Amino acid sequence: MDPETEFLSSKRQTGNEWELFKENVRPLKRGRNVDLLNHALKAHTNDQLKKSLLENRRRLIEAIDEYQGDDPLQPWLDCIKWVQEAFPPGGDFSGLVLIYEQCVRAFWHSDRYKDDLRYLKVWLEYVVFGKWCLQAEHCSDAEVIYSFLDANDIGKTHSAYYIAYALHMESKSKMKAANDILNLGISSNAQPIEKLRDAYKKFLARSMRRPNATEEELKEDDLPVRSFGTVLARGESQRQAIKTFELGRNKLKQDQVHRTPLSIYNDTNMDVMRGHHSKPSTGSNSWHTLGGRAERNKENNAMPAKWTSHKIPQRPVPRIVGAVASAQIEVFVDEECEE
Repeated sequence: MDPETEFLSSKRQTGNEWELFKENVRPLKRGRNVDLLNHALKAHTNDQLKKSLLENRRRLIEAIDEYQGDDPLQPWLDCIKWVQEAFPPGGDFSGLVLIYEQCVRAFWHSDRYKDDLRYLKVWLEYVVFGKWCLQAEHCSDAEVIYSFLDANDIGKTHSAYYIAYALHMESKSKMKAANDILNLGISSNAQPIEKLRDAYKKFLARSMRRPNATEEELKEDDLPVRSFGTVLARGESQRQAIKTFELGRNKLKQDQVHRTPLSIYNDTNMDVMRGHHSKPSTGSNSWHTLGGRAERNKENNAMPAKWTSHKIPQRPVPRIVGAVASAQIEVFVDEECEE
């Protein structure tokens, strides 16, 4: 038995649980209290402590429903902060995803909290936590959330919204979109404006250091793409274009039937500058709801089935009773090496 397994089985307490479980601790931007962290990590080996943590979480959630004060967002913030400290690994067991989702849903139509920086930070933490749980550097789910915030004017008076949104688009190599987002924040005078301008200067410095990468991305985008995303080479694309043109010309000669011309749809609500749909003027078509993470990623939640329940029918192969004598193979012998 290795020393770590022996220590865990002995259930001894040293006050240094952080050293044993640090690879399972989710980092926080504000940092962590080591004493609280060690106490929370003891739940890995102490069932009684684990039950106590779950009971405290239940009481905090009940306190949210029973709150009668002037700031209904505050008990949500207290609950989120406590769960982050009490369940360092995060994950589904902590219930933090559901708490985030319930919190943002409770106030996303409240005009009082649309410009509240605390409420915006809950959204941004929800995005970061979703990326960490999905183990994806380029999480498409985050872009959906930022688009929802944009459509509902949540947090758009704060520079933190534009900085976080631009950093996400930059991580996906969408440099033009990131540049447009930062410029929009500066033109909207998002506060603090000095922080936003400083972030824009750093973004320009980073973008100037990657001109070659940008050119390669543009060249790759210009290439034609097959149905499954394989990029064609230049020569291959030209041959394919010529072949397609010849097939189309031959088909046109054979088919002399008059066809009705196709009408091209023109989306009048498309904002060409930003590449997003402009918000509808009526409230009936606006984006009022945002599904949970499980709903947005439901194609990734399929339960694995048992493959052995299906058997492939085998084709009967006739057995050969006696081996048929085949022609003998003459073995080459090098006369120079022959003794």
